[in-house]
Formats: sequence, structure tokens, C-alpha cells
Amino acid sequence: MAIRKLLLPLTGTAAGEAALATALQIARIWNAHVLALHVRVDSRDVAPLAGEGLSGAMIEEMMTATERESNDRAHAVRAMFDRFAAQQQVTLGEPVPGTEAATASFAAVIGREEDLVAQQARLADLTVVPHPEAGEDVSSSDALHAVLFDSGRPVLLAPQVVPKTVGTRICLGWNGTAESASAVSAVLPWLHRAEAVRILSAEGYQRRGPGAPELAAYLALHGVKAEQVTFQPVGGVVGAGILAAARDFGCDLLAMGAYSHSRLRQLILGGVTRHVLERAALPVMMNR
Repeated sequence: MAIRKLLLPLTGTAAGEAALATALQIARIWNAHVLALHVRVDSRDVAPLAGEGLSGAMIEEMMTATERESNDRAHAVRAMFDRFAAQQQVTLGEPVPGTEAATASFAAVIGREEDLVAQQARLADLTVVPHPEAGEDVSSSDALHAVLFDSGRPVLLAPQVVPKTVGTRICLGWNGTAESASAVSAVLPWLHRAEAVRILSAEGYQRRGPGAPELAAYLALHGVKAEQVTFQPVGGVVGAGILAAARDFGCDLLAMGAYSHSRLRQLILGGVTRHVLERAALPVMMNR
């Protein structure tokens, strides 16, 4: 199945431009449409704080400040989108079935980001999410986790630096789980276009389920030739081992399952998903 619609949640401008460039790069590969979505904070969300003993005047002041900050951020994001679209000569407008060109549109809505992004992602083939800012905890990305946990669709984490290519040399992080199987299904259209595909597996990464040889045989039925490589953890860290193996391959798209353990456990203890999301310098596609 081709990629026809991309969702791009934009909350700020610092990492947003790199994500926008990555999304457009993907759209041009597939002649797809990019919907850039900015979710504005609803100032009324601060009202429940009244129960914490704040006066009505204090609540009103907080709502006014929230509204002002929301307006400023919305204007900055829209200006960035318009500037980028003009520089890249992107065709703007709503998607038209059968169009053989990349297009883009911008929408601003008010509400809870995690709810609205998850809802919009359910009818997008892929959601591209900006990389966490320097020093920002990946667990704070509402858009990222909304797509992973509440959309049933794949998400692609854009790198901080725009990649030269996407999807020519693909690595599959495989550990036999249902999550990694979902990732393979999501990336399958890309595998048919790739110049080379490599399956990355490791003894410390494998869970109960089919191994790398079974995956290679399955992909062969789809006409995809994939070589198998066993990677080693770096410093005892499996996620670091996956990223090192991907770099060695010259990978420009890493596909893997996300959060085989609970998100809370990985938040507290770390984990493969968390390490990859925080440290990846290449596009990473994840699915659950």
C-alpha cells in the first residue's frame, strides 16, 4: 500500500522545521499530502486549578496569560510553515485523489493535543513527530505517545538534522514480539522500494516469538530480500547496539516495535524504545 497522507503535529518551531522538511521529503517520495496540525492550548483548561485555592482573579489572569502564549505560539508555527512552504515551492491545498505530486496544508485547532493528534493519526498512513528538543525528556512528547498508544498507526520520529535520504537502506529491529511484527507490516511498502534491507537481532533483545530467520523467510514471500545481522549491545545497552548496527549499515530508516514492556516501566527503568527515541540521529519508524 502506498503512503498517501502524512500527519505532522507541530507544537513549536525549534524542531518543527526539521520535521517539516523530513515530512515533505517523504511526501515527495510517495506523492503524498502533509497535514501540518497545530493544537492550541485551551485557556479554560486552567480553570480546574480553582479547586486548589486560587481566587477567581488569579484564575482569570492565568487564563489570559495562557491565551496570549497560545496565540504567540500559533502565529510563530504558522509563519514557519508558510515560510518553509514558500522556500520549498510546496503546492498548498487540500489533498486530491490521484494527484501525482506532494501537497501540504495547515490546520490549527483548540483542545488537548494528545486527544486530537491521536484522532487525526487514525486516518493518516504515517505521523511524523519532531525530535525531542535538546535536554527534553522523550516521555514528555504528548504527540509521540498519543500516536503510539491511541491511534493504531505507525509514527516516524524525525531526526534533528534533515536526512539526505529516507528509506533507501532500511534496518528492521526484530525481537519476535507483536509490536515488532506491527512495525514490519507498517514498513513493508518501504521495503519494496529499498536498495538494501537488514534485519537486526540479538540474544538479549529477542523475546518469545519467531526469530530473524523466520522473518527473513516471511519477507522473501513478499519479494523482499533481507540479510540478517546479529548485533551486540554497546556498554550493555541494547538500544545503543541497535543504533550502532544501523549506523554501520548506513541506514536511513530504522523500523522497530515500541514499548514491549509498559510505558511506565520504561519511563522508570529506561529501555530499548526510550534509548532509541532519545539518541537516534536517523528517521525511526515505530509501531505497537
